Formats: sequence, structure tokens, C-alpha cells
Amino acid sequence: MALMHCINTSTVELITLMLQNMSCNLFGPNSLLSSLFGCRFYFQITLTGFMFLLVSAVLGYIYSPHLDSAPPRWVHFAHGLLLFLYQTFDAVDGKQARRTSSSSPLGELFDHGCDALACALEALAFGSTAMCGRNTFWFWVISAVPFYGATWEHYFTNSLILPAVNGPTEGLMLIYMAHFFTSIVGAEWWAQDFGKSIPLLSWIPYINGIPTSGVVLLFMVLFAVIPTVSFKDFLSPTDLIGNYPHMVVMGTGLSFGFLVGRMILAHLCDEPKGLKTGMSTSLFYLPLAIANTLTARLNDGVPLIDEKWVLLGFCIYTAALYLHFATSVIHEITTALGIYCFRIAKKKA
Repeated sequence: MALMHCINTSTVELITLMLQNMSCNLFGPNSLLSSLFGCRFYFQITLTGFMFLLVSAVLGYIYSPHLDSAPPRWVHFAHGLLLFLYQTFDAVDGKQARRTSSSSPLGELFDHGCDALACALEALAFGSTAMCGRNTFWFWVISAVPFYGATWEHYFTNSLILPAVNGPTEGLMLIYMAHFFTSIVGAEWWAQDFGKSIPLLSWIPYINGIPTSGVVLLFMVLFAVIPTVSFKDFLSPTDLIGNYPHMVVMGTGLSFGFLVGRMILAHLCDEPKGLKTGMSTSLFYLPLAIANTLTARLNDGVPLIDEKWVLLGFCIYTAALYLHFATSVIHEITTALGIYCFRIAKKKA
């Protein structure tokens, strides 16, 4: 199996690396944080960090179901703190693996698999902070496409090179600083016109009357990736992204997590380069959803099946597909290498 090679040229990463290395000592077998969180094995550190983002997304759902209403200000602070903890735990899990001599190919798959799902969870958290509403989906797209591209590059080059300014370091730092900032000024700051939020830039034409969150999205699209117009969203008589943003982002996020996990597995196993047929299973449901949407054009705007239930079925399908993939891969790798997933001790022969 292939090993991961990563190069990070971020200046901020070099500065924070010293602090993170100092914090790594807190994760020793007899440390205080190990006693508090029970994180003795680095898989447990990765999973604990992922749970922070899961809690953040749940908070966003509870206090802003459609991501268009302002939650309490303490929720924004919680979003920022939980994201900071996720970044910290994600940074020290590799250090803990080397300390305990428990590194394995399963660790890379586990780590990047959680990172792939984190794109969707943090998009939902930021959507509740900035009251993005249906635009939350595009924030997820903007974070997911570069992540998939980096994974694809790693698959073919066997090296993950992060530039001087990158998403895992500066990107996450900007996001949790935005959460902390919103806890002070309130989520309404993002909903008001850009010219009112930042008066010094009110002279800029066209964008001074656009909501601040919309301007941020436009600049991210301009400098990151121009998302393709959704064919499904165009045909649909129901505003699924606006009415059910959590289900849309989580359904597509789980499908994305499966695609990333399958590509990482192909890299670890040094499979021949090329399209993997098994990856298309995450897309099987989409033709059925589009066909159901087309029936609305033939039936006076009423689809054959209520699109809410079609979307719920998509979420259930992708969740089952991802869980089956994750449990199967963990079982096969732990069996082949004679290791446990959440324990350091090796299995007896």
C-alpha cells in the first residue's frame, strides 16, 4: 500500500506548528486531555475532532433550520470554537500516530474521509452564521471541488502539495474568525447590504446593494471555482435548496465523501489509474430524481412523487452507501494488517 507524502509551504502553518507540537505533548498516554477525552489512539483523536463539527452542524440545524434566520450569538462563538478544536485535533492526530508507532494506511483513509464529510458540516455551520439560506449549497461546492481536485492530484502524483495560502490552514482560520466576529456583531451583519456592512467599500458599483454574504460568495466563486448551474435545480418545481438545505448538503456531502474515500482507497492500494466503476454507485439515485422532476413538466407542475421524499430517499441512500463503504474498508484493512481500528495493540495471530 502507498504512503502519503504531504508538503505544506504555508507561513501560518510554520508559525502554528510550534504551538501544535507543544499541544501534542498533552495527548500523551497519561496526559490530562487523554483523561478528559479518552483520546489515546490517533483514530480517536480524528473521530473526536470530527464530532466537534457534527455538533456544530446540529446546532445550526436547531437554531436556523432553513439557514436564513439569526441564531443566538453564543452559537456563532460555539461554531468558531468547535472548528478551531477540529483543526487542532486534525493537526495532532498524525503526531500521536508517530508517538505511538501506530501509523497505518487506514489512518490516511480515516483522516481524509472525515475531512471530506467536514466540508459539508462546516458549510452548514457557516450557512447558519451568515444566514446564507439556499446559497449554503454553493459554499459547500466551492469547498468540495478543490478538495476533490487535491485528492485527485495526490492519487496521480503520490504527493499532496499545499501552497503558501491554503484551505486547511488559512482557510479554516478565516472561517472560525468569521464565526467569532459574528458572535460580536450578530448574523444580521451578513444579511444587510454590503455598502452598510463595509462603508469604506460602498463606492464599488453593483455590489454595494448586494447582501454581504452574497458578495463573499461571489468573490469566492471568482477566485476559487465557478460552479456549474444545477440542472436539477432548474427543472425542479420545488425550491429544495431553499426549503431543505440541510438534506441537500448532507446528501451530496455523503456522496462526495464516498467518491473521495474511493479515490483514496485506490491510491493506498496502488490500483491502476483510471475511472473506477464502483465510484458511479453514488450517482445511481440521481437519474431517478431527475426523471421524477421531469414528470412535473408533464403533470401541471406536480411531480409523480413529492420531491421532499425523493430528497429524503437520496439522503438515506447515500448514508447507507457511505456507511457500507466505511465499515467494509475498515474491516478488510484491519483484518489484512492484523490491527484494531480504535486500539493500539495488534491482533493475536
